[in-house]
Amino acid sequence: MGTDSEPKVVAFCCNWCSYAGADAAGTARMKINPHFRIIRTMCSSRIDPELILEAFSKGAWGVLILGCHPGDCHYKNGNYKALRRVALLKRTLAQFGIEPERLRLDWVSANEGGRFAQLVNETIETVQKLGPLNLHQEVT
Repeated sequence: MGTDSEPKVVAFCCNWCSYAGADAAGTARMKINPHFRIIRTMCSSRIDPELILEAFSKGAWGVLILGCHPGDCHYKNGNYKALRRVALLKRTLAQFGIEPERLRLDWVSANEGGRFAQLVNETIETVQKLGPLNLHQEVT
C-alpha cells in the first residue's frame, strides 16, 4: 500500500450500494486520491470490529466504512447495526490512543460516484493531517 510516509486508508464497501458507487466513480474517471484500497463486503454490518483493528495494526492510517443509505439496506437494517457498532468502536479506539476521526462511517448509493470520490478524498485528507498511526511506541 505504498511507503510509510504515504497515507493508507482501507475502505470497506457494501456490495450493493457503495461498491457500485466506487465503480461509478471509476467509470466516470473522477479524481480520487490513490492512497486507499477497497475491501468488498456483502453488507456494512458484516464488518467485524476485529477487521478494523487489524487494518490499523497492519499500517492503515484510517478506515472508511461505506454502506447503503439508512432505510435502503438490502438486508433491511444492516446499516443501522453498523452505525451502532462504529459508534461503540470509536469510543474504544480513543481508549487505545487512536483518534476517532481515523474511523469513518458513511453512506453511498450505487449512483453516487461523486459522493464516493468526495468521501475517500476527505478521509485521506483527514488522516494526512493526523499523520501515520504509531501503535508500536515504546514505553519508557
